[in-house]
Amino acid sequence: MNKVLKFGIASVPVQRARSLAIAAGTRQRAKGDPDVWFPTVTAMTRVLSDENMALLKFIREHHPESMDALAKAVGKHAPNVSRSLHTMAQYGLVKLTKNGRTVIPQATSERVTVDFSWGG
Repeated sequence: MNKVLKFGIASVPVQRARSLAIAAGTRQRAKGDPDVWFPTVTAMTRVLSDENMALLKFIREHHPESMDALAKAVGKHAPNVSRSLHTMAQYGLVKLTKNGRTVIPQATSERVTVDFSWGG
């Protein structure tokens, strides 16, 4: 895995205008455009918190066999780990694979970059 996940920060109106232009065909999604958009730095930092980044690092380095095994290994309550992983999955940081009743967390990228838009 050597994927870079690119996050963008732009206001909701800017994101909406960009999406509508792409849908209308008046704008093409550029190769370097972010994969995921956040409306504010605060929203992004909630997802990229120190605690979530520690979970992600552990997943990348140790490849836990389940969400429960991850929770035990890092000394956190399973419901809190589950909530964090589901949030990170919504933003493409992790992939959660079900195998029966077991959920296996997998990191999706090696790096995250952030692109700030100043209105355009």
